[in-house]
Amino acid sequence: MKTNVVKFFLILVLCLSSHSAIGKEFADVQTFLTRLIKKIPPRPFSALTGSDFVRKVSLIAESERERSILTQLAEGNLPDFLRRLKPVRLAYKFENGTATIATIFVIPDYLAIGSDRDFLSIPMNLCTATEIASKLGFILPTKRMVEAIFEQSLFHFKPEPMPPSPRMRSMAYYSEHSQRIKEQRLALCCPLDTLVSGHKKDVVLTNRLDRERGKVAIYGWHRPSGIPIQPLSTIHAATYADYSHGIRLVSETVLIDDEPRSIYEVLEDPRLSRLLSDEGAIRSVRQLMAFRP
Repeated sequence: MKTNVVKFFLILVLCLSSHSAIGKEFADVQTFLTRLIKKIPPRPFSALTGSDFVRKVSLIAESERERSILTQLAEGNLPDFLRRLKPVRLAYKFENGTATIATIFVIPDYLAIGSDRDFLSIPMNLCTATEIASKLGFILPTKRMVEAIFEQSLFHFKPEPMPPSPRMRSMAYYSEHSQRIKEQRLALCCPLDTLVSGHKKDVVLTNRLDRERGKVAIYGWHRPSGIPIQPLSTIHAATYADYSHGIRLVSETVLIDDEPRSIYEVLEDPRLSRLLSDEGAIRSVRQLMAFRP
């Protein structure tokens, strides 16, 4: 664990130790990071806790539940610790020998509803995920980003598979799985705003969705060894979500060799996209992030 802590602080220092590392446009690191979350509203004083939300939506139809998830997150009802973005670096050496580094900024854990004291890690279908990500100024990760996030996480929670059944999509399963993750966090003495991974399958962006319209792509659920349980899959419809799915938000702003760029432009670029995607350019990234059924 000590090695992981040292690794993280080296990454943080290299990414954010100087004004030049965040571009001349920004006065300091905090200003830069604050701008990345400017579209996330403050959490309302009277917002539901995670437990409140479970009780509120447990007996309603899935379509209504998805609308409630979207409403809660769009109003800013997510824990404060998720607003403390973490830098993740991805390097690529091009054919001419030039090495380039991209730094993405991600929420430290998967999306959740509620407060720091009482939150629910919340799966959602692709439409809800893309809509809330776009509203808040983020996108979904690629498979390569998921790998980098896992490698640079300070804590790796172990997957917690639950018995397969039609109840996998129920709030009872969502709540139980969220509680299991919290118990792991407590056992590891893991602070809330630490970069963590391993406990969910990521909903990801991939060119396969161009060929398989109306599907959702999932990947990950890494074992502590680093081997994912879930290979890249598009077997499910875009309206599908179950307890094992997680939504990791990635800022729309990425640093390329310390200069701020639009992550959309980088993902669409035939050359630079190799920093962020093992498929090369994600040709329809804007359309994928605007997905609506």
